[in-house]
Amino acid sequence: MEKATNKSIWQKILIWMPGLATMLHYKRHYFGNDVKAGLSVAAVSLPVSIAYAELTGVGAIAGLYSTILPLIVYALFGSSRQLIVGPDTATCAVVAAVVFPLAANDPILRWQLVVILTIMIGIWCIIAGKLHLGALADLLSQPILIGLLNGISITIMVDQLAKALGFRYDYSYLIERVVYFPFKISQIHLLTTFVSFLTLVILVGLKRIRPRYPAPLFAVVIMTFLSWLFNFDSYNVRIIGDVTSDFIPMESWIDFDKGLMRDLVVPSLNIAIICFVSMMITVRSFASKNNYETNADVEFKALGMANIAAGLSQGFVVSGTSSRTAVNDANGGKTQLVSIIAAIIIGLVVLLFLSPLKYIPTCVLGVILIYSSISLINFQTIKRFFKFDRDAFYLSLTTFISVLVIGIIPGMALAVLLGLFLFLRRVFRPKDQLLGMDESGRIHSIGQDVQPLKNTLIYRFNSPLTYFNIAYFKRRIISYIDESEEPINYVIVDAIPCFTYKDVSVLSGIDELVKSLKVRNVILILSGRRKTLKNWFKQMNLKPDADYLEFAYDLYFAVRLVQSKEHMENKTEDESDDELDD
Repeated sequence: MEKATNKSIWQKILIWMPGLATMLHYKRHYFGNDVKAGLSVAAVSLPVSIAYAELTGVGAIAGLYSTILPLIVYALFGSSRQLIVGPDTATCAVVAAVVFPLAANDPILRWQLVVILTIMIGIWCIIAGKLHLGALADLLSQPILIGLLNGISITIMVDQLAKALGFRYDYSYLIERVVYFPFKISQIHLLTTFVSFLTLVILVGLKRIRPRYPAPLFAVVIMTFLSWLFNFDSYNVRIIGDVTSDFIPMESWIDFDKGLMRDLVVPSLNIAIICFVSMMITVRSFASKNNYETNADVEFKALGMANIAAGLSQGFVVSGTSSRTAVNDANGGKTQLVSIIAAIIIGLVVLLFLSPLKYIPTCVLGVILIYSSISLINFQTIKRFFKFDRDAFYLSLTTFISVLVIGIIPGMALAVLLGLFLFLRRVFRPKDQLLGMDESGRIHSIGQDVQPLKNTLIYRFNSPLTYFNIAYFKRRIISYIDESEEPINYVIVDAIPCFTYKDVSVLSGIDELVKSLKVRNVILILSGRRKTLKNWFKQMNLKPDADYLEFAYDLYFAVRLVQSKEHMENKTEDESDDELDD
């Protein structure tokens, strides 16, 4: 009995930790590929993690702390074999937009807020995973995400341009920065600009000559060596400065204003959704490419655990990173062991090689961020939306413009709100269709080769019926009947797409519709969900006139029912005519 209990507990642990299950059944021939991929991932993660720390507004060491533990935690709790978690361009930009106004110019408070925000995001993700809210991956639709990423990318590029050219902005908002940029040209630092140009040459050159090489790492190593050799700091080229492995002082946590946490609740929820949505896009694409299944709810929990690990190690928000995951996949990474190897390498750098990091020029990190942001820009998809889906185009364009004009956080909130309104509009006033039959007897939307049935209206309502669209549903059917050039005797409704759950308002509305049709001598036939609909009416104690409401198994059965009724009516009329003749 005790053995069975222990076995059950162990099975639950393995379900909770899919990565651990993979490790326990590890195939030895994967090891060489995993080591190679782990080294490559570490090489790419090191420089970009430091760069994202600059973007977030905390010390360089926080970028490394954000990489080590989260990689290990996700390797144990995640269901994706390829995904690499870590700081992400878009997420860090959103975090900075939340934290900077609250922290003012206090670097310790800024770091504290980032840590607390990260832990809160982790808690939201775990709760969402426990509640099986993996479907939230679809909350930010592709048009919103495309517009958001384009807006964030341009915001980052404009922001980092000041670091790359060696001056400071006088304004916080992007529009003002762009408008007043010409007045900053005289403040451009030529040597800083030259260092940025060399960095860009290295990044672009390596990308073209050796695409698989970690170009950001080479750029940082080369420019850091030159900075140490020529003492860039003495020529007013800004460098990171001393990088220590110290944590936030304990006394500053005691003095921390707990009231500020209220201002982080809603942003943390928004960022949690952004992190999860962007991560799931990467997870699904690489799982499909490598032919295995992932679990969205497990991924939600794993993301939460990784962010809590990042916060507790005094790092900042992490998400799934498409670029580092692509590096992993391109180098043959097979399992989650890649993340653990990369974490160990970065941990060794923190332990043994921190002192050289102080010579890294900040303009080099700015160029790396600009270069990374360019890859996020995607105007081609917005153009495609314009051609094939105007609603998606307007939603994506509005998101993009909102982020640029009013900022990342309010722009994102406005975009989600607009997406929700668009969804509600489609549910309130969905598209509907009139159906007919082609020459072979198949039911399709009415067109050139599909004609309506004589005296019969076949109607499809492309949305679930609810209390707020049942009146519209009734009006549409009545208007089709009243506007028809031919007399309508039957209305067949495709019940499958519109009757999805029991709603007393909907069933009462159908009862009212039957009464309206009775006045017009029209019979309503609900096709599909026959037994279910009958039970719903019975449970609600609604008894529509049985002479004017019929239930059919499907559309074809409904058509045969109409044809049978018309045949019987014609036969009755013929018999009446014969009696009159006699």
